[in-house]
Amino acid sequence: MKSKLFSPITVGGLELSNRIVIAPMCQYSAEDGLMNDWHLIHLGTLANSGAGVLTIEATAVVPEGRISYGDVGLYNDACEAAMGRVLEGVRRWSDMPIALQLAHAGRKASSHKPWDGGAQISRNDPNGWQTVAPSDIPYLPEYEAPESLDAEGLERLRKAFRDATVRAARLGLDAIQIHGAHGYLLHEFLSPISNRRTDAYGGSFENRIRFPLEIFEIVREAFPSDRPITMRLSGSDWVDGGWNIEETVAFSKVLEAAGASAIHVSGGGLSADQTLALGPNYQVPFARAVKDAVDIPVVAVGLITEFEQAEAILNTGEADLIGIARAILYDPRWPWHAAAHFGDTAKAANQYLRCAPRRFKTLFG
Repeated sequence: MKSKLFSPITVGGLELSNRIVIAPMCQYSAEDGLMNDWHLIHLGTLANSGAGVLTIEATAVVPEGRISYGDVGLYNDACEAAMGRVLEGVRRWSDMPIALQLAHAGRKASSHKPWDGGAQISRNDPNGWQTVAPSDIPYLPEYEAPESLDAEGLERLRKAFRDATVRAARLGLDAIQIHGAHGYLLHEFLSPISNRRTDAYGGSFENRIRFPLEIFEIVREAFPSDRPITMRLSGSDWVDGGWNIEETVAFSKVLEAAGASAIHVSGGGLSADQTLALGPNYQVPFARAVKDAVDIPVVAVGLITEFEQAEAILNTGEADLIGIARAILYDPRWPWHAAAHFGDTAKAANQYLRCAPRRFKTLFG
């Protein structure tokens, strides 16, 4: 081992062979929440990439929690069976640990697929539905307002997250990531921009974190204790008066005390008014702020595309793991190429061993 990137790490009892995390990436290709052959091909490819762990895309706990009508769900027996079929196919050829991101899209649900523009679909359209959120504030002024969740609605979601977690455990998933970022439901509770409630779930920081923390505790209790639960947070809304890095750090400390195994630090997505300077490492300072405050591993993500860039983030102590998303869609062998660059080894299926050039003869160990 010559690099930090390819050093092993343990996250909540789960041993990873290296620090490369394949981040969850929606494919918008499910049918009625059901995974299909596209997911088998897509996840099977990534599971043979040599990364440390593969995270399945945002998976809705209720049908109305899907971002689009093409999103994956885990809210009924059919969803569980479809995901089980995909996992069986992937695991037949790969032993890479597989995590699942559980999610609810909140007011950003009922949307067109990105390649169809991504705008909201009216609840009166066959492919649309009524959205829900902490408060009845639409994401954009021209969008239909979400319904503000009442006590009964909150309880339905508690049960939905619990039930989906039980299904994930039955499927043998190695870890769960709870989606609390990018402007989706749990992030909507966290941010004062989208949460205008006057009950116990709105107002103060302690009130705004209450429901996301309840969901974390429910998922933690329902999942086997030897498998990690992590949470993805947006470090900032990039809007004055919104959720900020100081609150992210404070909530991360609360989550650590509640049993979180790692924090994935991303950013933005809550407001169309966000202003940010997009560029390499633009969200890494958020990860560093969280890492300085907690003792559990922290994952950095966001325009991390180069091998030396990822290595530097780890060597300077800004994060413990590196989340790769678009870069690994573009190059599904990114971890192999990184290992070759550093003179380290990566895992590959026997069927692929002969592909390494002679100069990289030690690449696959």
